[in-house]
Amino acid sequence: MGIARRLALLFRVKANKALDRAEDPREVLDYSYQRQVEMLAKVRRGLADVATSRKRVELQMRQAGQAADHLQSQAAQAVQQGQEDLAREALTRRSAALAQIEQLQPQAAQLRSDEQRLTVSAQRLQDKVEAFRSRKETVKATYTAAEAQSRIGEAVSGISEEMGDVGLAMQRAEDRTAQMSARADALDELMSSGALDDASQPIGKRDDIQAALDSGRGGQPAIESQLAQLKAQIAAPAPPAQLESREQQQPKGTEAS
Repeated sequence: MGIARRLALLFRVKANKALDRAEDPREVLDYSYQRQVEMLAKVRRGLADVATSRKRVELQMRQAGQAADHLQSQAAQAVQQGQEDLAREALTRRSAALAQIEQLQPQAAQLRSDEQRLTVSAQRLQDKVEAFRSRKETVKATYTAAEAQSRIGEAVSGISEEMGDVGLAMQRAEDRTAQMSARADALDELMSSGALDDASQPIGKRDDIQAALDSGRGGQPAIESQLAQLKAQIAAPAPPAQLESREQQQPKGTEAS
């Protein structure tokens, strides 16, 4: 296959795909229905023309029959008056009128047959057009519902994909938040223990040694007071009652010595 033929085939394929995407079945159905309605209108116009022609021929036949009857009466009247030539002329004209009627009868019969045939055809075509219209509306409704369902499915699919991305972003945000919270707690513990300087305090105002001294200073006065009180109690002289009690408790051998 030559390059030109391959390019032509490719162009036709692309064109068919483009037409398939651009083609709306509902528009095609509406166009087909419109064409059928136009055909039905043509058949009805043809039926009306045939009926008009039939009526015109029948009118001519009636007029010829009336003329033949009138000429027959005139011929009889002329005979009564003894005017044979005039009666002969009336009868001649009457024969021509009857001949015209005979000529129009086959034409009228043919027109009546054509009218009946077109009437049946128009009725059948009308039934088909009505059936097509009903089916067209059903197909259009089904296609519209399917199209809406397809769009909803595409939207839901897009939302699902987007929600998946949002879920990943949410997970990353939660992980980041937990990491930052843990870091903040660690920094608070380090600052409380004095391992890190508080940037909000002036430089040189507070250090870790001063913090340790301040933390141990709170209980020192009470301990010193208790220790001084204990020393005073030991150094003070015992009361007399306590001395006698102590002497009585000493052994006699100890006193003689």
